This record gives sequence, C-alpha cells and structure tokens, in this order.
Amino acid sequence: MKLTALLIGAGGRGYYAYAPYAKNYPHELEFVAVAEPDPVRRQLFADCYGIGQQNVFADWQEALSRSKMADVVFICTQDRMHFDPTMMALQQGYHVLLEKPISPEAGECLLMEQEAALRQRILTVCHVLRFTPFWSQVKAVLQEGAIGEIVSVQLNENVGYFHMAHSFVRGNWRHAAQSSPMILAKSCHDMDLLSWLVDQECTRISSFGSLMHFRPEHAPQNSAQRCTDGCLAESACPYAAPRFYLGDGREWAKFITADLSNSGIIHALQEGPYGRCVYRCDNDVVDHQVVNAEFAGGATALFNMCGFTRDSSRHIQIMGTKGEIRGFMEQSRFVVFDFLTHRETEVKVHAPGTGHHGGDEGLVRSFLREVRELEGAGGTYHVKSVIQGHMMCFAAEESRVNGGKTVVMSDYRKNFG
Repeated sequence: MKLTALLIGAGGRGYYAYAPYAKNYPHELEFVAVAEPDPVRRQLFADCYGIGQQNVFADWQEALSRSKMADVVFICTQDRMHFDPTMMALQQGYHVLLEKPISPEAGECLLMEQEAALRQRILTVCHVLRFTPFWSQVKAVLQEGAIGEIVSVQLNENVGYFHMAHSFVRGNWRHAAQSSPMILAKSCHDMDLLSWLVDQECTRISSFGSLMHFRPEHAPQNSAQRCTDGCLAESACPYAAPRFYLGDGREWAKFITADLSNSGIIHALQEGPYGRCVYRCDNDVVDHQVVNAEFAGGATALFNMCGFTRDSSRHIQIMGTKGEIRGFMEQSRFVVFDFLTHRETEVKVHAPGTGHHGGDEGLVRSFLREVRELEGAGGTYHVKSVIQGHMMCFAAEESRVNGGKTVVMSDYRKNFG
C-alpha cells in the first residue's frame, strides 16, 4: 500500500534526509504537497517530486488549512516551529513524522503526546539512531542478556570541530532562545539512546558544561568579521569557512546555498551567516557538556559531548554484571566480552551509505509500516517512548545553568503535571 505525504520544511533534513525515501521506494511513498518559505527550495522540491502548483505552499498554515490531502505529514521545520503545525496536523487527522527535538518546551512535548493519543494518530519523532543497524544490534545483544544486568554506561558524542562551527556557532542551532540548548538540539539523540538501552526510569541527573572557546576574546589578532573579508588569520585558523566549504567540506555547501558553483558558494559566504568569523557570531550554546544520570535499578550513565574532535562519531561502553560491550558507531562494530569465559566476540554490522548510517531510511520505513499496520486502530508509536529522553535533556540543562545541582526527576516532572 503506497502512502502519500505532505512535507513541511524542505531544508536539510526534509529534503536531503527523509524525502529521498520516496525516490528509492516509489511504491511505498509519494510526496503530493510541500510547504516551504524559501522560494528556491520550495520550487526545487516541487520539481524534483513532480508536485503540481496547486499543492505548493509558502507556509504550513495554508497547507494545513486545506482539506486533508495526504496520509502523513513530515514536519521538518526549525525547533521552535514544531508545536503549532504538529498540533494542527494531528487535529486534521494526519499521522506525523516530526523532526527532533519534539519541542524546546517540555510542556509542549507533553501536549503533543496527549493530542496524538486523543486523535489516535501516530506521532513518530526522528530519533534516527534507534533505527541504525549498529544501535539496533547493540540493543538486541542487551535483550539477550549477554552481559547480564546493566551497571553503568559511558557514551561519548564527538561532534566534530567543523560540524560544531557549521551548526552550533554559525548555523541555525547557535542560539538557545532561537532554537534549543545544545543538549536538546544535538544530544537528545544520546539521552534517548541511554533511556532506550538502559530501559529504566531515570531518577536523578546532573550536568556541567559551558561555551568555552567560541567567544570574541579568543579571536586571533588581525582576524576579520568575515572569512571572506581578507582575514589575515585565515592560514592559521582551522575554522576558515572558504577552505571548508570549497574544499573537504564541499558536501556541506548544499546546506548554505542552492547554487553549488564556486561563485554561488562564495556569494553565500559573503552574504550569509556561514561566512562569519566563528569568534564573532551571536552564538550562546555550549561547546562541551557532561551529564551524569542514575536510573531506578541503580544503574548509572555518563555522557560526554564535545565539539573539539577530529570527526563526528559516537563511542559507547556498557558495563554489565556478566560482561561488557565496547562499541564504535562510525566503525559499525562493537565487541562483547564475557567475564566467565573471557570470550571476546566482535560484532560487525552492515552500515548502508544513506544518512546516519542507515538510520534516516530505517526511520521512514518503520514509520510507514506503523501507519499501515495501525491505521484506524490508533496508537502513539514512538513519541511516548522518547518523552523520558527529552525530559532528561530539560533536567540536565536546568542542572547545568544552576551550577550542576542534582535534579530529582520525580520532582521535576511534577512541574508539568
């Protein structure tokens, strides 16, 4: 059964991560409408997916005010633009695939969960890592009891020095009030993973972190406001924008301009936010953060996020009563060690070449399957199970801004009923 979809937000995630599923599996999914404020991206998407002009909209309100025109809605707007279109889509009877985070406001997260239950619609949140072969296999090994009861988990998120500069210093997620705190915008994936893998209620949490480096006082001598303004410090700066977007990071240029010629990229750097000096932006989100968590059964978790790493990767160590797991997501492998036999088993998984090591495609496939299976039967698949991870993010940020004070989760939840 082929399902039809409306896309709200034809940016990096909507256009490049999730929509290609319809190209790869046209018998399963067809986009019949798009809402996108940028006229260039809007028309590019409409042309790419053969959408008639009657179903091409400049804003989501107009699209959702029409009679229901598809089976599902993909909502891929910016963080603080999730709540209103999601609520309206659910009320219109759409099943919703929602880009993470659910919302930067804890109360809005809970309201969306309640609305999905009330309307008996599926609301799936784009925690794509759950759907990668790597994390799925780690979860399966834990469920088999291979390392006994989980005692402690250490999870490292290496953001990557230029991913940090692109997204969280120059880009859309640089300012917490305009988007989300770093722990939610980037690391809600990781809080979700910890919650999902340990599979217990989180009872206490604390956090430390700061914006340590990307500040005006660290700007090199003779640096310019923009990298394209004849910056005399460019040769010694690892964050120089032209070197990245015209060189090793050229694939990232599609996120800053639709014109991927050299002149188009240079123009975007001269006029847009991505050409600014990283020490002279209006960013305020942290560039490193740690989180400590305790779960109901006594297990503990330590999460470390840092923007100053050579690449974007995640490493995990899960310590159990009978053994341990050490995993390296970007290498698509993990090792299981048995304390009794000393047997060491390496598990290698196939990582598709698609986004997030196959997670983007796996997420869409799972969402469509759930819609087909539960249509008419009701259900709030996925959103209920990710609420704890989001609440851990909110509580961790409250702890961080209050000097690392421990937050008791049961007390924290009472603030939201």
